[in-house]
Amino acid sequence: MQRRHRLGAGLALLLVVAVGALLTSPQWLLGRVTWLAADPVRFVGALVLLAAVRPFLAWPTTLLAVVVGYGWGIGGLPLALALIVLTSVPLFLLGRRSNTGGRFADAGERAVDVTGDLRSVVISRLFPAPSDVVSFAAGLAGVPLRAFALGTAIGELPWAFAGIVAGESIQTVLAEGLGAVVSPQLAVAAALVGLLLLAGPVYRHATQESAL
Repeated sequence: MQRRHRLGAGLALLLVVAVGALLTSPQWLLGRVTWLAADPVRFVGALVLLAAVRPFLAWPTTLLAVVVGYGWGIGGLPLALALIVLTSVPLFLLGRRSNTGGRFADAGERAVDVTGDLRSVVISRLFPAPSDVVSFAAGLAGVPLRAFALGTAIGELPWAFAGIVAGESIQTVLAEGLGAVVSPQLAVAAALVGLLLLAGPVYRHATQESAL
């Protein structure tokens, strides 16, 4: 019963986050990015605060890259990736805490056993899936924190780069929303890379299974 309560609490928190996303909009922040960037100290403080609260508002992680891109351009890519990793940790830890050995956790652990800790996170990040869902699932599957952080930095690279580029022309994002940050071509290309990374482990696993 305690396991069900812990998993239920985790899912309830995810529901609260989803409701928060519906009631808030990152466009408000983007409309004030010029004022934030006018003062470097204020800008860095705002970025750290945004990374801390973003998981609870379920805003896309690319928002961080957009804001960094506006202030520092492509030179801010390492900072954007660091902030994306930082803001992904709370949902990951929630998933770890919710891991009670249920069906979802067992399925995730089996998938990670096939692909490996690091590779599984990289692949998950490359697919255009909600970032917070991926973070929670990685924690639920028992991925180590180090592999999660490194895999997030690698797998989020194309999305962070797209956000940085979009941030340099912030007016387009303000007019069209964050949906304009990632082009369909980039999404397809990243998904194809993810499939290629997945193909090898799946083939080896299938070969081993058939040999038994």
